[in-house]
Amino acid sequence: MKNKIQIILIHGGTTFKNYKDYENFLKTRKITIKKRIDWKDDYFNNSLGRNFEIIKPKMPLKDNAKYNEWKIHFERYFPFIRDNVILIGTSLGGIFLAKYLSENNFPKKILSIYLICPPFDNTLINENLVGGFKLKSSLSNIEKNCKNIILLFSKNDNVVPISHADKYKKLLKNTKIIIYKNKNGHFKIQKFPELIKMLKADLQHKIKNNK
Repeated sequence: MKNKIQIILIHGGTTFKNYKDYENFLKTRKITIKKRIDWKDDYFNNSLGRNFEIIKPKMPLKDNAKYNEWKIHFERYFPFIRDNVILIGTSLGGIFLAKYLSENNFPKKILSIYLICPPFDNTLINENLVGGFKLKSSLSNIEKNCKNIILLFSKNDNVVPISHADKYKKLLKNTKIIIYKNKNGHFKIQKFPELIKMLKADLQHKIKNNK
């Protein structure tokens, strides 16, 4: 296991201004008994193969998330993390990593960071970004934590407007930003071959540098 590249995948979530809004969400959200097929599940595990160790923390109260609670839970994993870890955050998980890494020095060497449709501020479509996830004015410490940072957005995202990509670009000068034409809205996709290809390239880069 020690020779494998660890990937820590932080899932998304929702935040609410008050308990009444959260209670209304519980009463009105769409319910289905159909199995939801998501790229972060079996497809992700099977596509990467045995050279990776995938860690998927179950963040506290994802449907009514609070940054401080996520931070506590995230840091509990640090004793198990090795150097050359890859961090991936999707949606709320993306801004969580952006905030954490902009305010803290990560205890291990980070090989790559992927932030997938991360909101930048509270200008979302039909959602609120509260709960302590607000970014500070400087994100420069993210690039001190890791030199290889990739942000991925979709033009037809129905939650995070594409304008958020430009907001990140202004503060992260050396970060690569990829904008897809269509990822079924808020990356509600069953497969994500582009990401798999990038992760496997990270593996090859690490192997090459260790020779």
